Amino acid sequence: MKTNDINLVDLLDDVNAGKIQLPDFQRGWVWDDARIRALIASLVNSYPIGAVMFLDYGSANVQFKCRVIEGAPSVTIQPEKLILDGQQRITAIYDAMFSKNPVKTKNERGREIECFYYIDIEKALDSNGEMLDAIISIPKEKIGAPNFSGKKFLDLRTAENEYRQKMFPLNISFDGANLLKWQMGYLTHHGNDQAVTHEYAKFQSQIIGKLTKYQVPVISMEKETPAEAICQVFENVNTGGVSLTVFELLTATFAIEDFHLREDWEKRRSQYFSGDILSVFTSTDFLAACLLVTAAKNGGTINYKRKEVLKLKLDEYKNCADILTAGFVNAEKFLREEKIFSSRDLPYTTQIIPLAVLCTLLKEKNLLHIGGVRQKLRQWYWCGVFGELYSGIHESRSANDVTDVMKWICDGGDLPRTVKDCYFAPLRLVSLQSLNSAAYKGFMALILQNHAQDFLSGTDMSVIANYSDEKIDIHHIFPQQYCKAQNIDKARYNSVINKTPLSSKTNRIIGGSAPSIYLTKIAAESGMSVENLMKPLESHWAYLENLRENNFTQFLANRAGCLLDAVEKATGKKILGRDSDEVKNFFGRAI
Repeated sequence: MKTNDINLVDLLDDVNAGKIQLPDFQRGWVWDDARIRALIASLVNSYPIGAVMFLDYGSANVQFKCRVIEGAPSVTIQPEKLILDGQQRITAIYDAMFSKNPVKTKNERGREIECFYYIDIEKALDSNGEMLDAIISIPKEKIGAPNFSGKKFLDLRTAENEYRQKMFPLNISFDGANLLKWQMGYLTHHGNDQAVTHEYAKFQSQIIGKLTKYQVPVISMEKETPAEAICQVFENVNTGGVSLTVFELLTATFAIEDFHLREDWEKRRSQYFSGDILSVFTSTDFLAACLLVTAAKNGGTINYKRKEVLKLKLDEYKNCADILTAGFVNAEKFLREEKIFSSRDLPYTTQIIPLAVLCTLLKEKNLLHIGGVRQKLRQWYWCGVFGELYSGIHESRSANDVTDVMKWICDGGDLPRTVKDCYFAPLRLVSLQSLNSAAYKGFMALILQNHAQDFLSGTDMSVIANYSDEKIDIHHIFPQQYCKAQNIDKARYNSVINKTPLSSKTNRIIGGSAPSIYLTKIAAESGMSVENLMKPLESHWAYLENLRENNFTQFLANRAGCLLDAVEKATGKKILGRDSDEVKNFFGRAI
């Protein structure tokens, strides 16, 4: 990396000639009229506008499809430099002060406009005024309200009108021939008046002279800079905007071979990833999964850190994109079978990447729908959830799991690390208080897997959740209001042990009443006896006798035991410590 200053006029000449271009991952031109005028005022005042960053182009190490900045003439030459940081500033200056075409921008209301920029000579030389007030934009027809304000009317359609109103067109600032021609016409228009000549000489020295001598600090990254370093640097210098992603870099790389990655992804996203669950996955997630599939099929070491994803080749992407898309669809089906129906209820989005990859690889081997294979996949998945192993940095675990699970299923290998590492402490039940936890969401899915029925209608809750418009949410079995009135500790009544999915109608009937009271209400509403509620209650691992007697202590211990039984069944792992002193002290007995 090297630094130097470059004369602004030389920078603009290189942009115009196509020697400086944009990598195709750079976003479009977005600055509005007010921001452009403010930038011009900074230049005229010789204020610093910040460094720009270039990448020396031409190495085989980094190859991107390139394009000229918006407003510059099309060229067929290969650029010498690519703009990594400074696109908006360079575009604004080039379009407003170098190009002879109107500038396409937006007004303060976001409406698209086209305009030219002028500087009011008298205002620019007023030592008591603000330079920003001297910078004028006017519609492309060169007639209308300055700065689109509606306060005044300017007609600059002819050079004579520009001379008369002392409005200097900024797009000739760096054009020596046209600058001299305008100067001669201006002085002639004013009859070579001594005062006007003196004023213009001052303008030439203090304004135009400063612009032509303006230096821009430049940071240049050398040709040999690896792609992952470019990605990291771009993110560091664009903290206020949208980060550059692996997807953006590969889009520009694949474009050299005339493959439109963004268009391909948008079609897939629209057709396969628009549902609630899969909509949470990004284009970069898809590329990471593609790398995992490719590495697994090639038998190499699996690693999908960013610098590895950047090495993905176009033919590798083409070879796995379709089967991986089907893998994500099968992963979504798997989740629905496990009673996870929405992104809100998804324990980990991160675990779905290796799940989709495993679905892809197993489908290719015609193993995905074999019962024993499905059970192993299910065990691995729930070990990740209840072991809470996919929080934080997950790339290494995902890569290891793809390798481990495939060996476990196909070759009878050892248990995957995630299955080995899974551990659930009984008292963790108490600290699970909200949907922010993956394990908490996992318990709600296990309750639905138990064919939990709505207390009021007796309908399977998973059927309601999947097919009905009726709102399903998680509510307290012993109502919060009742527990507070009984001075029950919040850590107990607000834990997952006292939570279950219920329909909104059932929850309204429950209200804040004691269980003994709301059971009577539900029975009356459904036209049944209270005894008929035993089966729906037990499908939620809640016992009628505990609720009838408002016995929260027994309810808590009984349900905690049932939840732990469900975890053991899902993970295939025995939960240790269910009879520990700490558990007995908290629940009054072993659970």
